[in-house]
Amino acid sequence: MSDYLATGALPDEYQQLAKTVADFARTVVAPVAAEHDANHTFPYEVVAGMADMGLFGLPFPEEYGGMGGDYFALCLALEELGKVDQSVAITLEAGVSLGAMPIYRFGNEAQKQEWLPQLTSGKSLAAFGLTEPGAGSDAGGTKTTAKFDSGEWIINGNKQFITNSGTDITKLVTVTAVTGVKDGGKKEISTILVPTTTPGFTAEPAYNKVGWNASDTHPLTFADVRVPEENLLGERGRGYANFLRILDEGRIAISALSVGAAQGCVDESIKYAKEREAFGRPIGHNQAIAFKIARMEARAHVARTAYYDAAALMLSGKPFKKQASIAKLISSEAAMDNARDATQIHGGYGFMNEYAVARHYRDSKILEIGEGTTEVQLMLIAREAGL
Repeated sequence: MSDYLATGALPDEYQQLAKTVADFARTVVAPVAAEHDANHTFPYEVVAGMADMGLFGLPFPEEYGGMGGDYFALCLALEELGKVDQSVAITLEAGVSLGAMPIYRFGNEAQKQEWLPQLTSGKSLAAFGLTEPGAGSDAGGTKTTAKFDSGEWIINGNKQFITNSGTDITKLVTVTAVTGVKDGGKKEISTILVPTTTPGFTAEPAYNKVGWNASDTHPLTFADVRVPEENLLGERGRGYANFLRILDEGRIAISALSVGAAQGCVDESIKYAKEREAFGRPIGHNQAIAFKIARMEARAHVARTAYYDAAALMLSGKPFKKQASIAKLISSEAAMDNARDATQIHGGYGFMNEYAVARHYRDSKILEIGEGTTEVQLMLIAREAGL
């Protein structure tokens, strides 16, 4: 994949994957996207289709039920899905990079054998319980606690904005919790696996959101939730550091989704500009419209190059934190800017929810917020630059 930056051509296996997912997005996802968005319903039939295609197992080894691919393969799938329906794309992104990946990266063999086959098959989903009412960008402000007593972790606290946390197929939430105090008085934060059937765990009523209406998002409550000692994920006290690694990777995936949204707005605008006539000719013949679309295309191209670069560094084992933040920053802003321009090009039709550009307009704003706000990305880029 890294050769793409030099040659401009993806290897055949990546091209075929992108084409297959694009066909699925066009024939399966697109026809039901507006309905699920309007009704705020989770697209179980679409998720089942993605599961059958093996998309939830793309970056995982075959020994755990995966497809034996890599993280870039996941990103290509997210880009194609993001062109059509961001809710479906974020369901896959969160299910893989936030749900299953922490277990693959930091779990012991018993945990991997128990959970990964379920998650890589797409028959079950896991959620990433990090954000709290008072701890979003400041993840170190975690207040949820896990007290160890008689061989069990007793968890109390609240999480919010948790994707894939309340579906009928959600089986697990990985939770960050304060498990003690380190030398110097800093919080010791660990990660713990909590099956959703555990007494005391509650997925509260779903949020009424501006966008991503077909994506499942809930606040969570933990009231004396008891899980066994072996549900600790990774080393005790390394939870915060481990989740930062997961977020770095996740930013590349969110960037790919954002590029899909940006490109989807370009594609819809080109189609509309060729079909819509005003004053006796297609509006695309007007330089004002043509130039606006040209800028949209340029944004999508630059953002795609940025996430390809970050993914290449990650897969080669090189530092990629700065490049992931750059990709996330550039692509999320490209998605939002393109959605705004696409809506303007469509005029009154762009304000109608049944049009894809209207959904992108509502959906894209969260891309500048989730998995690290624009401001957090700027902070990280400046820090990595030595400032």
